Amino acid sequence: MILSGQTSTLFTMASPHPAEIIDNAIFCNTAHALAYTDPDQKWLIRKHLLSLHIEFSSLYPSVGMFTHNDGTMVNLLKAEGFLHISQSLPSIHVSIWIHEHYPHLAPIVQVTPNPTYPIRPNHPFVDPSGVTTSSYLHKWVPFGHDLLGLAYNLVKLFSLDHPFYLVGAPTVSHPFYMSKTDCMDRLWWMLHYDMMTLRENTNDEVEKLTTLQAEMSMHADITTSMIIGLDHERVNLKQRVKEMTDEADILINWLAVNKVNLSVAMGGEVEDAFECADMYSKLALEWLAEDKALEDLMYALEKALEKGVMNYEHYIRQVRSFSRDQFFLRAKLEKLKDPQIFKFLD
Repeated sequence: MILSGQTSTLFTMASPHPAEIIDNAIFCNTAHALAYTDPDQKWLIRKHLLSLHIEFSSLYPSVGMFTHNDGTMVNLLKAEGFLHISQSLPSIHVSIWIHEHYPHLAPIVQVTPNPTYPIRPNHPFVDPSGVTTSSYLHKWVPFGHDLLGLAYNLVKLFSLDHPFYLVGAPTVSHPFYMSKTDCMDRLWWMLHYDMMTLRENTNDEVEKLTTLQAEMSMHADITTSMIIGLDHERVNLKQRVKEMTDEADILINWLAVNKVNLSVAMGGEVEDAFECADMYSKLALEWLAEDKALEDLMYALEKALEKGVMNYEHYIRQVRSFSRDQFFLRAKLEKLKDPQIFKFLD
């Protein structure tokens, strides 16, 4: 693969004949010696360049400095000019460089872009730098292929797919009239665009799968958070159960120590399960019981009034009486909180 070429040095002295340009470059140019050293090779190159110019007069021979990929710079002959594809398509400026080991190595073809017609991206035969490839170049055979055959192949190649812009569908020749090289180029052309379509579809599928993966990852994070929360709740519930079990054990032990009948405490008279420690507690328990009893009695009177069992006047009279008693009970409970005045409650 060749990297790039520099601007050529044209021998255009009063439009000399191509043979004169080639002879001056090969045999007389001592200032810039060409890379061709074998005399037989020079005569073969001269013959092939002249044959090319006879058929494609727009391709004119010249000399230029070429730079290989490894940085090596050599003076080479080339055929430079426009290839005319058809009346409806723009001409293509090409440079066909004659390799220093020609004909054992194939020439290097470069398409020159211009502001009006830039090279179309993703072209099957021309890369963005203009370097051109084809089956003819890949299957180059010394003394079996030449510059003229390459030029004809380039015309067919660019008729199939113009490098500057996408033209209409090409006219497909009957396979009987197509050479093996043309069939290979057409197959490569079809495979190239099939691969581009497949790549686009694959990229779309990868993008969809990436989006789905992100959504699944988000759902997985949410699920993990829920599991962690449920696990914390389970641990808290187990701790709460343990605490309640310990409290129940303490209560059972207390009841056992105080010799209280559990059956009475759970299903009989609840107050029998407890014993007041002093007179303060006994009075508080009695007065609280009376207060709750009066509260329940007034609630029952309210329900009786709603059902019509008693009249409103009788209801008001009873509620006033019970409320007065409840007021005095609650007043005594408030005073009971002060031990200094307990002696006045007898």
